[in-house]
Amino acid sequence: MGGDSLFFEKDRRVDFVIAGTQKGGTTALDFYLRQHSEIGMADCKEVHFFDREEYFRDGTPPYSTYHAHFTRNTSCKLLGEATPIYMYWHDAPRRIREYNPDVRIIVILRNPIDRAYSHWNMLRATGMETLSFREAIHREEERCYEALPCQHRLYSYVDRGFYVDQLRRIWTCFPEDQTLCLKTENLRDHPQRTLEDVCRFLRINPPNSIVPQEVHANLYACSMRRRERDYLRRVFECEIRNLERLLGWDCSDWLSETTAARKTMVRVTNSIRRLIPRRARVLRYQSS
Repeated sequence: MGGDSLFFEKDRRVDFVIAGTQKGGTTALDFYLRQHSEIGMADCKEVHFFDREEYFRDGTPPYSTYHAHFTRNTSCKLLGEATPIYMYWHDAPRRIREYNPDVRIIVILRNPIDRAYSHWNMLRATGMETLSFREAIHREEERCYEALPCQHRLYSYVDRGFYVDQLRRIWTCFPEDQTLCLKTENLRDHPQRTLEDVCRFLRINPPNSIVPQEVHANLYACSMRRRERDYLRRVFECEIRNLERLLGWDCSDWLSETTAARKTMVRVTNSIRRLIPRRARVLRYQSS
């Protein structure tokens, strides 16, 4: 962590936080912002300070521990970090406000149906999940009970997709004009335009021309089955409609069967394409 505490003299504070959502594109946004000359990002993605209960038990959070993740760079106008669980962790927005009421909050929201499957796929790939997706989402409430009164860090596949309450919790701590909500697909399909929106929100110069990147994209062994997608569509339909009204968005494609099938096919095809070169390298090695 090698930060310089002198950097935080005279009430210097972190200026913005990418607070969510997990599997929504926060790694890509973190990557892009690290290229901006006016921004100093934390030395790692996912600092996990404001969701650490042990830091806040005695009422004197160790902010020096937080600040140690930021190194001295006099050219930086802003300091920021990305920890996507902050949006979901109930006490995180209040703790961020107590740390700095002027912090600007960025959230990237993904179709909660796809987000849940991507979340499960990530844990399955790392060996942290052994249940099938169907069993995992049906046993979520039972499994998350063990984490009460906190939220479950691992198995909250469906619960993290209820964005409306999470946004309202943020807005009880920060004014709406101090928050920026983005769509995952806009960052993916139009990164330049989306980064310009982010820089406008942060009140810094727009970025130079960026090269679109696919960052932290896990391979999918298979697509989501139709019965699981139909189940989650029923679970999230009212939530998505409420989110549309809250943000003035059109999220009809999140509920569209045609759109879902097309995106799934593209995702699986891309996964296969990334696997082919790896297998080819193994075959060449074995034959040499």
